[in-house]
Amino acid sequence: MKKQKTYAVFGLGRYGTAVAKALVENDIEVIAVDSDERIVNSAALYLPVCKCADVTDAEVISRLGIGNIDTVIICMASNLEASVMAITLCKEIGVKTVIAKCSNEMHQKIMLRVGADQVVFPEKESGTRLAKNILSSGFIDMISLSNDVSIVEIDVKDEWCGKNLIELNLRKKYGFNIIATKKGANVSVNINPEQPLDTETTLIVIANTAKLKKLK
Repeated sequence: MKKQKTYAVFGLGRYGTAVAKALVENDIEVIAVDSDERIVNSAALYLPVCKCADVTDAEVISRLGIGNIDTVIICMASNLEASVMAITLCKEIGVKTVIAKCSNEMHQKIMLRVGADQVVFPEKESGTRLAKNILSSGFIDMISLSNDVSIVEIDVKDEWCGKNLIELNLRKKYGFNIIATKKGANVSVNINPEQPLDTETTLIVIANTAKLKKLK
């Protein structure tokens, strides 16, 4: 059985709080961090794990156990220096995915340059929407083509392993079309429906967004 992914949110302004709350409401393990004690005390009422800490300090990052977190969402766009330092420290200790909030395209370029895996603009994507896109229900990444249709990367579930696409008939069960498979950095559109699936494979599908909820 796959281990549930864990998340950390740095910065509990309106955006960061929305991300953290949405994840927690979906029973996802989240470490929420802010340097303002008043904000932390307030957020602790609805966020189970809420810490007051300076995430630009390497020792603090280590003490919080961030190296064991799968995805860190950095929501400190108003402080570019702090965001860059937090991104750098997270990648140095091996955090697989770092998502950072930015305020303009120049900051976006800088954040990507220092190691952020994804950068989001708060005016284009709400914190709640971001949380929905990264929930550990198996959705690795989601691109909304419209209000109803999305392209999504989905982990192969444990119960799918050893079975092929013909046996699983995912199109009939979940209403989505598989357009490619992915292993590591290799993406293939030549799909063999008789090839048994394994946990190293990711499915790239196009689907009705509402029907994806069946996977949860």
